[in-house]
Amino acid sequence: MLRKIAVALIDGVAPFELGVVCEAFAVDRSAQGLPSYDFSVVAVDPGPVRTTAGFAIDAPHDLSPLEDADLIAVPAAAPHDRNYRGRALLGALQRAVDRGARVMSVCSGAFVLGAAGLLDGRRCTTHWMHAAELQEAYPAAKVDPNVLYVADGPILTSAGTAAGLDLCLHIIREAHGAAVANSVARRMVVPPHRDGGQAQYVETPLPPPRIDTLEPVLSWMAGHLDDDMTVELLASRAHMSPRTFARRFRAETGTTPYHWITGQRVLLAQRLLEETDETVDVIAERTGFGNAAVLRHHFGRWRGTTPQAYRRMFQRRPA
Repeated sequence: MLRKIAVALIDGVAPFELGVVCEAFAVDRSAQGLPSYDFSVVAVDPGPVRTTAGFAIDAPHDLSPLEDADLIAVPAAAPHDRNYRGRALLGALQRAVDRGARVMSVCSGAFVLGAAGLLDGRRCTTHWMHAAELQEAYPAAKVDPNVLYVADGPILTSAGTAAGLDLCLHIIREAHGAAVANSVARRMVVPPHRDGGQAQYVETPLPPPRIDTLEPVLSWMAGHLDDDMTVELLASRAHMSPRTFARRFRAETGTTPYHWITGQRVLLAQRLLEETDETVDVIAERTGFGNAAVLRHHFGRWRGTTPQAYRRMFQRRPA
């Protein structure tokens, strides 16, 4: 359940990363049939909190809203080596996890989670520029610098700037379904879904002059998810050798053709489970998985549940 959300500010908070969380959860979209939340901005000492941009933001609440929040967000802040005011915030985060709440960080906010001991033994991430420092500061954490966000139990961490928005949409998608998350994304004019395992940054080589981008092939793939697609077929459409196509595909998307297609098929399956009464067998055919057993296998790996359970939870919810 996702009803009450609190954002914990510390001195030196980054305004953009704070704004990401506010845009996702603080805006009242109930007039469009979308969820609204009980949203609080808190600090150890209520009042002005200095930002990295040189101005101050008013935090109207002390830490008490953290005691019953369903989700607590910690935005980026600098520097990373402060003691967070007598560990009051750290204790509140620990108690939140103990009672079953979720705690998320954006960018270097992961250092606060590490100081609270919440990253020990868990996969996590932060901005790639800070990943080595985070690993050194908290050796028991399993820092992955190559992903956009990580959800490990109740602890959710994201990389820099826009990756925090991807994580917020992931949380909304889990709580309310893909249709709601897509509607929120449309309101914010951002992509509705970027998989957490996608690379943080992609160093794209200069393309050959004959073709500027693989976008036409990607669009064709998205419109033919029920087709049997091979690298050889896709490479032929791009007028490349299979090896060159695979290399270019990873350079542009940060992943492999197989992983990209599977993710798109799972997203289509989610939409059909939410919006139609088609059987799982029919959905498996329409999404290119072929049969229900293959769909259940991939859906379970990507979403951690079965298609039937997902449908019971999210079908026909207002968007």
